[in-house]
Amino acid sequence: MKIVSWNVAGYRAALKKGFIDFFENVNADIFCLQEVKANMEQIPYHPKGYEAYINVAERKGYSGTMIYTKVPPLQVKYGMGIAKHDNEGRMITLEFDHFYLVNVYVPNVKRELERLNYRLAWEDDFLKYLKALEKGKPVLVCGDFNVAHEEIDIKNAQQNKGNAGFTDEERACFSRLLANGFIDTYRYFNPDQQGAYTWWSYMFGARDRNIGWRIDYILVSQNYISKVTKPFIYADVMGSDHCPIGITIK
Repeated sequence: MKIVSWNVAGYRAALKKGFIDFFENVNADIFCLQEVKANMEQIPYHPKGYEAYINVAERKGYSGTMIYTKVPPLQVKYGMGIAKHDNEGRMITLEFDHFYLVNVYVPNVKRELERLNYRLAWEDDFLKYLKALEKGKPVLVCGDFNVAHEEIDIKNAQQNKGNAGFTDEERACFSRLLANGFIDTYRYFNPDQQGAYTWWSYMFGARDRNIGWRIDYILVSQNYISKVTKPFIYADVMGSDHCPIGITIK
């Protein structure tokens, strides 16, 4: 089974920038999108053979997550069941026979860190949600986590310390996910790989120069890592300021 995740930074815009060609060529069994910025009625693409699920933010043109799946889920849940977190369309959970799949778009703390306190509260509840799921079966979490975890995950670490996406607090939250039994699949298979990024600023030719951040991840429960056979970063795929990522599982 192949699972692909991509922050498309506006799905309707991505559809005009080669999204369909990539989607059809990669032929994923499950395809998770973040920052969709649209509702279902605004999306003209309906790939044959896939069921589609979307979680739309109350604020129009903002946030939002979506999943296409060839494998019908046993159950679908939108959000984490906490009202203060569930109005921005940031999460969809699908239950399958052998695992839960969580597609997530983690809140950005913003340039002046004005949402940092909210982000930390969100992270606490998110971890509790994942651990509750894990009591039933393994969990696979994919999406835009809006944090570069370690210095190897960002080009200019020293210059960005304390900035949004590379604060000590955000990095500690990601460390806590790992400490609670979740495995960063890309880093598990590529522990020393440098220059592996998933997001680049549109400014100063950052992508051409590979001045990037790895902020998109696929995590799995520790007891499921043996099922993962290969992680991917599709760094050459354009259409967003993020690139797609993926894994194959047995």
